[in-house]
Amino acid sequence: MSILRHIPNLFTLGNLFFGLLAIQFAYSNDLYSASLCILSGAFLDFFDGFFARLLKVNGELGKQLDSLADLITFGVAPSVIVFQLILSSESELSTIAYIAFLIPLFSAYRLAKFNVDSNQSDTFIGLPTPANALFFISIPIATHFNSESILLEFLSQKIVLIVFVICLCWLMVSNISFIALKFKTFNWKGNEYRFILIGISMILLLLFHFVAVPIIILLYSVLSHINNPRK
Repeated sequence: MSILRHIPNLFTLGNLFFGLLAIQFAYSNDLYSASLCILSGAFLDFFDGFFARLLKVNGELGKQLDSLADLITFGVAPSVIVFQLILSSESELSTIAYIAFLIPLFSAYRLAKFNVDSNQSDTFIGLPTPANALFFISIPIATHFNSESILLEFLSQKIVLIVFVICLCWLMVSNISFIALKFKTFNWKGNEYRFILIGISMILLLLFHFVAVPIIILLYSVLSHINNPRK
């Protein structure tokens, strides 16, 4: 049992490892590889929680380690990607690109709030950091496969990136309750908005592939606001 209790932590450290790789790739301007590393980190981040619940080894150490890994993978790494995306629209280094570093600052505050709030089980208070990261990494991944998308052209504009950085950072530290995709039962009642979100997301992904991810994150925000149980 002493070995089993460390299995979730190994997944968490794997998440952190991919976050560090993502930063390296992003600073080398290989934004596609950096984004894939963050996506891999998100995959491991899901399974560290899954195995923690399965093995019933939830503890303070795992909780703190998970937040530290998330700050790197879903805070620092995507900020470097956004930094490079803004720079790509400039002929020289512009100080406005440093607005991307708001992402890890607000992510750190969001994760700290999560750690001290015991009410975040059926919902998340504030936009989860992985969702924020997925929004931004979808741009390089979608560009790799479909560089002629009108939506991508819009999202890649400097002013649009800046606006979304500010808006999503605010959502991360807001008191809006976001839907947590944790099913206690698979009944329709009580899970309506979860099923709607998953169903529409699958359709959008089939139709538009990774270009759909920013739309899905915005849909997630809208549905969470409609379903907001925390007044």
